[in-house]
Amino acid sequence: MVVCGDDGLAHRLAAELRGVYGEQVTLVVPPNERTARPPVVGRARAASAALFDRVVSAAVGTVGRAGGNGQPAPPAGQRPESEGVLEAAELTEAVLAEAGVARAAALALVYDDDETNIRAALTARRLNPRLRLVLRLYNRRLGQHIEELLDQAAALAAGDDDGGPGAAIEASTTVLSDADTAAPALAATAVAGTSRVVQTEGLLLRAVERPLSGDGSGTGLCTLALLSGGGPAGTDGPHGVAGEQPPRLLPDDEEVRRAAGRQAVVLEHVSTPAGTESAAPARRATGVMPLASLFSRRLRWSLAGLVGCVVGLAVAMWLVTGIHPLRAFYITLLDLFAIDDPALKEPLGRQILQLLSALVGLLLLPVLLAAALEALGTFRTASALRRPPRGLSGHVVLLGLGKIGTRVLTRLRELNIPVVCVESDPEARGLATARRLRVPVVLGDVTQEGVLEAAQIHRAQALLAVTSSDTTNLEAVLYARTVRPDLRAVLRLYDDDFATAVYRTLRTAYPRALTRSRSVTHLAAPAFAGAMLGRQVLGAIAVERRVLLFAAVDVDGHPRLEGRTVAEAFQAGAWRVLALLGRTGTPADHVLAKGDRVVVAATRRGLAELR
Repeated sequence: MVVCGDDGLAHRLAAELRGVYGEQVTLVVPPNERTARPPVVGRARAASAALFDRVVSAAVGTVGRAGGNGQPAPPAGQRPESEGVLEAAELTEAVLAEAGVARAAALALVYDDDETNIRAALTARRLNPRLRLVLRLYNRRLGQHIEELLDQAAALAAGDDDGGPGAAIEASTTVLSDADTAAPALAATAVAGTSRVVQTEGLLLRAVERPLSGDGSGTGLCTLALLSGGGPAGTDGPHGVAGEQPPRLLPDDEEVRRAAGRQAVVLEHVSTPAGTESAAPARRATGVMPLASLFSRRLRWSLAGLVGCVVGLAVAMWLVTGIHPLRAFYITLLDLFAIDDPALKEPLGRQILQLLSALVGLLLLPVLLAAALEALGTFRTASALRRPPRGLSGHVVLLGLGKIGTRVLTRLRELNIPVVCVESDPEARGLATARRLRVPVVLGDVTQEGVLEAAQIHRAQALLAVTSSDTTNLEAVLYARTVRPDLRAVLRLYDDDFATAVYRTLRTAYPRALTRSRSVTHLAAPAFAGAMLGRQVLGAIAVERRVLLFAAVDVDGHPRLEGRTVAEAFQAGAWRVLALLGRTGTPADHVLAKGDRVVVAATRRGLAELR
């Protein structure tokens, strides 16, 4: 396995492949990369690099050099300079060749720049048509085209080598985004009653935390995990630490029955039409502005009152004069707009009604002018950022609209959760998404006084800090806690040790408030590692400090799946078949056969066993 990157994800991915799956890994990083970025990111990379060093140094066997010479690993505590790690300023064809791409089984390109990853992928595919490629791309639409292009190039190259275009190859290209992988968990953590979501091919699965019933059973498809008993549910720490003992992932039926009353993570199926991309309201999908949004509530009530007056005058005209109701309504409108002649020779009742109609007409003029001006202003500001409305409550305050923040915002709106965003950069990439979704945004530095107050933090249900700065996230949470001591807070922190210290301190200072920390690389690395091993990883769910992976697996030729029922295709603590893709229901007695494609929940080691 070859891993190329310039941030903490590359180091954590390399450690994941070596420590969990036992793969030989060559890590390609820029020279002096630990000081190439701001200190907060440098700490994350240094910590993950140390983790990689410990895993490689403690492993039994050898770690090949970039060219794979099989020399022994360096002594413990030393970072391998010529074995396992290759430093290169640019990822050129010569660097890829020295890293052993021509003989590698898989290559992960996880640079923070999409263009760098695409250029290197094109070069690597030429060097090794059978290479399994995993790319980190933020642009999802471009990623789909790149997948098709690289797989087509591999098929053509394999056809030329093996004597025909129909030759079978093992090459595959998978495009993933760390933002997309981590966004569901980050969004779910900030919302009470809403948890992790995995979506694929019209199938929407949601994991929620709830206590098991008296007989140990829970509602839903199955029980994914039994939470640790060292602390109450929902009081987890960094990366979900809730107690001293680790959780039990994918328990069997007997374990579930014995755990009656214990907090568990239960999987639910959410019905959604096939091909649906979002559960957002239709007006965001169509882009049509509702009529009610053109006028304020007070103006709409004024118009409704005037319409009622006109109807009342028309009815009175009909009763007083005895004319046809339609003619009475017509004459009332003429009087309203002062078009009719004065009722000088008419009865007293008719004259009074004409005066009242004229008075209502005078009241109508300013209301019509206000409606026209308000509608014009609404249209002019439709493309501008919205301000948080007065009286807003029960919303989530989202700090940061970068790559991660934008994906989290989309997830929250798909769940129909009200959001107010805070962003300091007026050119942030997520502002366009917030404008399209009509989400209120406060532009300003969150560390300045008054910014969080403008986001109605005192009436919010949660604060989700996902900026790129640890100190900014921490300062925002500390200030918000002075306003709302019981506020639910979720921090995106890079350094694990720092996150642990922050969590423990905040838990001690605010015992009634929920504080959680999440690391994007911690959530994303297992999905990237799974894709390098040849499985389509659909998502990851954090269960306290551990991670459950969801993958789509072909049954054809798989000895642990083919010929077994759905109920039998299960190994406690390792993996479980959840559903069949393309089917509305998945009976437990269905026998898996050739052509079936199943969704599997598995631990990292369990997914390695399925290999």
